[in-house]
Amino acid sequence: MKPFTKKLVLENGKEFPGYGFGSNRTTVCEIVFNTSMVGYQEIISDPTYTDQIVVMTYPLMGNYGFMDEDFESKFPTMGGMVVREVCESPSNFRYTKTMNETFEELDIPGISGVDTRMITRIIRNEGTQKAVIVDINTTKEEALELIRTTAPRHDLVERISCKKRWFSRTPNHKWDVVAIDCGIKYSFIRQLNMKGCNVTIVPYNSTAEEIMAFNPDGIFLSNGPGDPADVPGVCEVVKQLRGKLPIFGVDLGHQIIAMSYGAKNERLKFGHHGGNHPVKCLESGKLEIVSQNHNFVVNEESLAGTPLTVTHRNLLDGTIAGIEAPADMVFSVQYQPSSSTNLFDKFIKLMED
Repeated sequence: MKPFTKKLVLENGKEFPGYGFGSNRTTVCEIVFNTSMVGYQEIISDPTYTDQIVVMTYPLMGNYGFMDEDFESKFPTMGGMVVREVCESPSNFRYTKTMNETFEELDIPGISGVDTRMITRIIRNEGTQKAVIVDINTTKEEALELIRTTAPRHDLVERISCKKRWFSRTPNHKWDVVAIDCGIKYSFIRQLNMKGCNVTIVPYNSTAEEIMAFNPDGIFLSNGPGDPADVPGVCEVVKQLRGKLPIFGVDLGHQIIAMSYGAKNERLKFGHHGGNHPVKCLESGKLEIVSQNHNFVVNEESLAGTPLTVTHRNLLDGTIAGIEAPADMVFSVQYQPSSSTNLFDKFIKLMED
């Protein structure tokens, strides 16, 4: 057996030796697990995973390679990835790079050959914690000191949001939408384009006046990383804009909308990360299997006294997965809607009305 080159050290002191791939840099991040079987390229490039080490529960990663057209962001900022096995001979005719080559280019460290089942159980039982991927010769004491002395950052959205506004246009458009970029995925922009929307993407710290200067028909409040309490400015903008035009929020945008009405968010023990979460629409009774990626949820008791009502619920733990304030033309979901859902159609209908 070839010698180990890297190891993962958890905040609780557990060590997992393995084989490094991608970048050689040392990274101290929050560690979470993701239960998706496919979509690793979208996970790696999702800005919501900024400064997180992601443990993939499915054992084989990299088997269809990476495609240049399929990234969800231009500059992925994931903290690292932990996998059981990395495939270096992709079978997809579209692939342009392997997993190792992609991680090297993006400066993302990875480790393979570890017991991802045990790591997942630890996170599930003990909760999300910090971890570090280091050289195999680093002592446990040195690794734990790195973890102890690395403070969590609260500037995640500021770091990944666009610095200047940019446009994504579609032929014969009907609607003009402003998307507030808290870490937006490209697929959301494409879905809006497919619905006939020209999209103007603006930085997270844009003012209500700057947004309204584009004369939009609606506002899309994007996904993003971290604690919604770290972006009070976006919450204030939502307060000023609600009731003036339709607002549709997803993930972090959902949490910010709740905050703007005075509701509170609370941290989950280990978060929801994966593409196999069952969500029920309370109005229609229909179930949908959706992708979720968040560590915070809206506290249900804090909705009392607000005009917000619950529209969707996660069936795994009963947490809120959707809210709306119909009188203000505001609605949001705590998951990542696909083009097959009617949520984008609902947004379009609000703009039509």
